[in-house]
Amino acid sequence: MIGIEFRNISKRYGSAAHAPTVVNGISFTVEKGTLTTILGPSGCGKTTTLRMIAGLETPSSGQIFIDGKDVTTLGPAQRNVSLVFQSYALFPHMNVIDNVSYGLRMSGLAAREASARAAAMIDTVGLKGLNERMPSELSGGQQQRVALARALALEPAVLLFDEPLSNLDARLRRSMREEIRALQQRLKLTVAYVTHDQSEALAVSDQIIVMNQGVIAQRGTPSELYESPCSEFVAGFMGEAMLFDGMSNGQGYADLPPLRIRTAPDMAAGPVKIAVRPEAWRINPASNEGLAARVTKRTYLGNVMEYTLSTALGEIFVVSPEVARPLSPGAPVSLDLAGHGVSVVAAA
Repeated sequence: MIGIEFRNISKRYGSAAHAPTVVNGISFTVEKGTLTTILGPSGCGKTTTLRMIAGLETPSSGQIFIDGKDVTTLGPAQRNVSLVFQSYALFPHMNVIDNVSYGLRMSGLAAREASARAAAMIDTVGLKGLNERMPSELSGGQQQRVALARALALEPAVLLFDEPLSNLDARLRRSMREEIRALQQRLKLTVAYVTHDQSEALAVSDQIIVMNQGVIAQRGTPSELYESPCSEFVAGFMGEAMLFDGMSNGQGYADLPPLRIRTAPDMAAGPVKIAVRPEAWRINPASNEGLAARVTKRTYLGNVMEYTLSTALGEIFVVSPEVARPLSPGAPVSLDLAGHGVSVVAAA
């Protein structure tokens, strides 16, 4: 069953012929009980798309369906949708249980029943015993959980997240994305999730929609987008890949001299873009084989080494798991490619 459906949705700000089009004729579906991430650079239209699902923006054309019902012209209160904001938007003068039960009480639920449901949801998100705490007495991660509990307490048909982890530090971001994903799967929630962070999208999603300049560049599973990007933009955006000019021979290979890379069997002969992610490079002792390189910079990050290497193809950024024997700046090496982290797409 379909939880969310966009049919040829466009959004323009203003009625003039030259009014800017922020979202341009996009169509997609989100299956019930799954999590779809809308991913893209700043200004690509992803937040506007989320706000149209929530009813905070009205599309200029097209139709929006939630659980099979046309909600295109309905306001937020009529859609059974909850939105978790980037800033959490907690009431500073209310304690945790009052924040979580607020929406329930505003919807007409009796105070006792609202408090009971709020308390159960507070336990669900791992905040048992903190009912009386004020927002100022909570950590960033705890405030995020309160905002999540408040949204879940309304039992929405669709739960929306707008950059929910951007205010958290790296370690807390990782643990919170795992908790959001686990909760979504356990409760079988239909979720649309907006972020600009590729690793976050890969970690939490059933489906990723990559947007660029108001249109959908590609959508699919995380592995499909990472391993089989359909365009130069997606290849460069997913995983911070470097793009190189190459040439397909039309027989299943592309040349990036002196390297040869396997392509899709049906790729036509001609110019291509070869996207190589930092972890795809393998560093070997200097030899006549592979791509000659010289170390110019190194950075120790504990579990990996980061290198910048000078080559005939320009400077190349490499992430290596070999931390026990770090290479010294100036050291000559030879590079080849692993079987993963390399994509070949037609040149734009």
